[in-house]
Amino acid sequence: KEKGESVSNETCLSVAGGPVAVPTTEQRYKTYMAPGSSSEKKTDDGHASKENFIHLCNPHLEKMKEDILYHFALGTGTHDFPTLFGDVKFVCVGGSPSRMKAFIAYIAEELGLGSPGCDYPNICAGTDRYAMYKVGPVLSVSHGMGIPSISIMLHELIKLLYHAKCSDITIIRIGTSGGIGLEPGSVVITRQSVDATFKPQLEQVVLGKTVIRSTNLDEQLAKELMQCSKEIGQFNTVIGNTMCTLDFYEGQGRLDGAICLYDEEEKLQYLKNAYESGVRNIEMESSVFAAMCNLSGVKAAVVCVTLLNRLEGDQITSSHDVLVEYQQRPQKLVGYFIKKSLGKV
Repeated sequence: KEKGESVSNETCLSVAGGPVAVPTTEQRYKTYMAPGSSSEKKTDDGHASKENFIHLCNPHLEKMKEDILYHFALGTGTHDFPTLFGDVKFVCVGGSPSRMKAFIAYIAEELGLGSPGCDYPNICAGTDRYAMYKVGPVLSVSHGMGIPSISIMLHELIKLLYHAKCSDITIIRIGTSGGIGLEPGSVVITRQSVDATFKPQLEQVVLGKTVIRSTNLDEQLAKELMQCSKEIGQFNTVIGNTMCTLDFYEGQGRLDGAICLYDEEEKLQYLKNAYESGVRNIEMESSVFAAMCNLSGVKAAVVCVTLLNRLEGDQITSSHDVLVEYQQRPQKLVGYFIKKSLGKV
């Protein structure tokens, strides 16, 4: 149990998915398992295999006759989640709706599942909060900007995957960031998400009490992604810590915000301290992403491109065309990983 943690593992719910028998609602919510648990079943050749399932750390859901995912404009009473999403194995999330639509078109072409120019409908068209697209086993979802926005999205995404009875899910955040000590255009695969004091933790106030949650990410998945980048061989990629801040300006030590009460020397010393602690980039979503995926037993990674080296400036000055190419790099890496995982490389 993490220090200060207010949610016990004993309240984590698990339900098997895929081809196994579908349990009743009562059976599903009577099964309590800790995050990271798995279910074993026999393959056609008689060998045992394990499937990992989504875990919901919320026993109160058993009292609900219907679960409305308000910010997705979806609900268990109005949509057949297993039919719509039961085959999902990879979920890619990013800030911009347009970027996530571009990603689903890209991955569809890479997997040979769509025709050029094909339009992919927004599954969450009933709301303007988030956008969601699907092709084959891949789900692409926007999460907005900052910890509050991605947190809301993840609560509903994790429940969606649970209600769909998905198993062996990999969730990857793809996005942009500010680099520290790296050339612009470098891709960072996150080892740990750290806070603004360089600690690998997320502090959240729940019922007036501070809850501390781990922000480690899947080490093996990070290594697999790094190997994929080596095989692609198109851009510099590193594994390092990612600092997650609460805002874009003061929280990241910028000098160009509306408010700045420190000088350039203090800023540079702070960024150098961050670099020495292992931080290689800065963004605003990775801590809660890592913490929630950990609690839900989901294998997760963060892959972000750096748009600038913060030791050399605060403002992004690269041309539009260069930035577009940079932003495609995490998509290329994750797309290659998905293709390789599905045996299509």
